[in-house]
Amino acid sequence: MEKIKVFLKDGSSKEYQKGITVREVAEDISKRLAKEAVIADVDGRLVDLDYRLQEDCKLNLLTFQDEDGKDAFRHTSSHIMAQAVKRLFPEAKLAIGPAIQDGFYYDFDVERPFSTDDLAAIEEEMAKIVKEDLPLVRHEMAKDDAIKYFADKGETYKVELIEGLEEDEPISFYSQGEFTDLCAGPHVPSTGRVRAFKLLSVAGAYWRGDEKNKMLQRIYGTSFEKKKDLEEYLNMLEEAKRRDHRKIGRELDLFSIMEEGPGFPFFHPKGMVIRNILEDFWRKEHIKRGYQEVKTPIILSEELWHRSGHWDHYKENMYFTEIDGAGYAVKPMNCPGGMLLYGRKLHSYRDLPQRVAELGLVHRHELSGALHGLMRVRCFTQDDAHIYMLPSQIKEEIIGVIDLTDYLYSIFGFEYRVELSTKPENSMGSDEDWEVATNALRDALEAKGIEYKVNEGDGAFYGPKIDFHLKDCIGRTWQCGTIQLDFQMPERFDLVYIGADGEKHRPVMIHRTIFGSIERFIAILTEHYAGAFPVWLAPVQVKVLPITDKHNEYADQIRKKLFDLGFRAEADLRNEKVGYKIREAQMEKIPYMLIVGDKELQEGTVSVRTRDKGDVGTRSLNEFIEEITEMVNSKK
Repeated sequence: MEKIKVFLKDGSSKEYQKGITVREVAEDISKRLAKEAVIADVDGRLVDLDYRLQEDCKLNLLTFQDEDGKDAFRHTSSHIMAQAVKRLFPEAKLAIGPAIQDGFYYDFDVERPFSTDDLAAIEEEMAKIVKEDLPLVRHEMAKDDAIKYFADKGETYKVELIEGLEEDEPISFYSQGEFTDLCAGPHVPSTGRVRAFKLLSVAGAYWRGDEKNKMLQRIYGTSFEKKKDLEEYLNMLEEAKRRDHRKIGRELDLFSIMEEGPGFPFFHPKGMVIRNILEDFWRKEHIKRGYQEVKTPIILSEELWHRSGHWDHYKENMYFTEIDGAGYAVKPMNCPGGMLLYGRKLHSYRDLPQRVAELGLVHRHELSGALHGLMRVRCFTQDDAHIYMLPSQIKEEIIGVIDLTDYLYSIFGFEYRVELSTKPENSMGSDEDWEVATNALRDALEAKGIEYKVNEGDGAFYGPKIDFHLKDCIGRTWQCGTIQLDFQMPERFDLVYIGADGEKHRPVMIHRTIFGSIERFIAILTEHYAGAFPVWLAPVQVKVLPITDKHNEYADQIRKKLFDLGFRAEADLRNEKVGYKIREAQMEKIPYMLIVGDKELQEGTVSVRTRDKGDVGTRSLNEFIEEITEMVNSKK
């Protein structure tokens, strides 16, 4: 028999007979690895464990601990759910069922919406399918045969998907028992591997995300290898519900979304306190680092968006209007306005780098079903900046942005991970420009010693990018900051500088945000802190609580002194018992409560309570002022 050489992840290699399966290789390496492996990577292609190796190759066996392994595991979970639905609701038509972050979903066309009882029944049937330990078997069909197969079953959505495939493209399917689904795979070897799962919710979803199409029923679920991990995840979801910024926003009177403006948030006075503090902090840190602040218009000529490339790449997400018979667009991004500002005058190479920042309000059309409190809105403020520089300054400027981003995130206690996103299919510019830009971002990350994951094909349409994913206190991640390196916009807007040789040259650009969106960042902070904002951010920092009416004057004197010193202080002078006032202040998550009665009035002191520790003793007012001043200045 012909021999092939298999190169393993650790750099070693082994010889096997041609046609050996990946599973057999795994068993030869380690029985434990064979048991834990879910799929494999063969020369960069993800395959099932039953895949036969026909030539020399690089082999990496993937477990649930690998991202691709998780995706395959959860994709199999979606097939198990679809099989259970078809057993219980034979008339249901199948749409799509991918793995997603932390779980999976499947879309179904059914006569009536799924109920809570239906989800329980589907879960029960899934458990039976897992117990049956059905092998997932891959096979292929010709396109015409595949269309006939699903047409005979009445699966119109599958027929539509197949009709959109290339004629000569192999069409693969996976079968498990009586159930067969159109799927590229790969999958875990059998249904018995998916032992810990939970269906989470059901929602409406338009077929192919188009609101002109029929509304389908989307069931969301999650799955893990171990029940312990599933339980931890479900506990995290419960904690996330408790921290939901929409709920806390109502309770603390921070913001609202009105029926008259879906996706357009209203900030209340207390919400504006947080917003203004964040923006002021952002400004001070940028001024320290040589940024200049600008403001560009919200509405600009339609021609500008053709020039920038947004018309071709982003038109469906934009709002349009007409002024004096000419077409205009509401900006979805700040950069074209920034280009006009740079281009208004000639620059010397001595002027560069030029760092220009803008807290710019942008509008983007989002489907109503995608809107979610402050997390997903139709208008938001980007903490944008554009840096114009010489090619020789690229690495230094990228490192400068990384350092600023790291500092700002550390203030809020965020850890983060980094992704490098490369050229997407829908892009502008030459491969050469993209390669130079991508390598520049990579070099800066490696110079800083930052670990990063490459996210192939997920760059902006005009350039590659570094994305920062924040990790909050319950382990969720949020994509916020981004650094995008752009050779295309300066070309499209004919931006130049005069070099040392007296000739015109093209600058290179960085687009970057750190908070990403002020609105979304406030939502993330609200959930991260569960509404208990640190003292420097809290809308009300101190509430003075007199025990009886005769202490009101003293309480108000304290409030006024704190207010005059710049602290956000209130006094609760209502004719209520002090215990009631304390409970209300606690519910409002106010950091400090100062209780004053006869003793405090006579001694000129305050009894201090904090929302976290309760009663912490009596202080002179000056001692308390020193304590709160240190807390605010240090941003603890």
